[in-house]
Amino acid sequence: MSSPTGPASGLPVRMPRPRQPGRHRRPEPLAAPEGAPALVLAVPGTPGAATRSLAEEVVSIARSELPGLDARIGYLDGDDADHPTLQSVLSRAAEERTARYEQALAAGVETRAPEGPVAVVVPLLAGPDSALLRQVRQAVMDSRVAAELTDVLGPHPLLAEALHVRLSEAGLARADRARLFTVATAADGIILASVGGDEAVQAAGITGMLLAARLAVPVMAAALDQEGSIANVAEQLRASGSQQLALAPYLIGPEIDAGLVAAAAEEVGCAAAEALGPYPAIGKLALAKYTTALGIAPQQAQGIPVR
Repeated sequence: MSSPTGPASGLPVRMPRPRQPGRHRRPEPLAAPEGAPALVLAVPGTPGAATRSLAEEVVSIARSELPGLDARIGYLDGDDADHPTLQSVLSRAAEERTARYEQALAAGVETRAPEGPVAVVVPLLAGPDSALLRQVRQAVMDSRVAAELTDVLGPHPLLAEALHVRLSEAGLARADRARLFTVATAADGIILASVGGDEAVQAAGITGMLLAARLAVPVMAAALDQEGSIANVAEQLRASGSQQLALAPYLIGPEIDAGLVAAAAEEVGCAAAEALGPYPAIGKLALAKYTTALGIAPQQAQGIPVR
């Protein structure tokens, strides 16, 4: 026999927890708005299996953060077969949006004509590179598609975190400064290697300051694409007392030949970490650029500040 409040046996009954009010309430799961523009990742460098795998991992991370996201990949030097060009990806997105609208009209569905950008283009670059960004802008213009182009991903604290992880994976930094253990090969000076000239070095320097705070060692930015830049910075670090240097590429990966990183490290006699690659923060930052452009902000729920 039971009562209105529960079973007569006296066993405890698990009641649904009331929804927590106020600012401590868990945020509702976010999803991409219906009909939202596509996120198109603009990938520099020579296409190949490794580059495609990296780009696919980045967009996979972005999709996992925002369900329903239409994320696509366009290559600056694509071949429109296995690696579609940025221009063709944008044109295809525009054609598909028009086709959806026409199909809805043919089916007698009341719908508004498409408006706003067809896509938001996010360059897969950690820092500014004027030559590559000119290529991106030209591809957008050549597509004749209404698309919004965002800034590059950095500088950002999450990139400092990613650099720290890559250095620790290479045995060049402690994984956690607070832990009481040492790394015999830990560097006491970091060369942050960027591409894109002086502007890129200045931008990398901002992330470098955040990395220096994490590692408690000096960090200086230099340009891989400027002759003598890496050697000059290595000399400055050694003159200030650093004896065991490490080179940390401030690069996603595809934007430069990996051999240049190895050659630069050999030139100054130090070890090098891997490029940032498909570190989770890269996908989250690409999404943050997209959502900020559209005025939606799932990154706030993930603790990523809006830039």
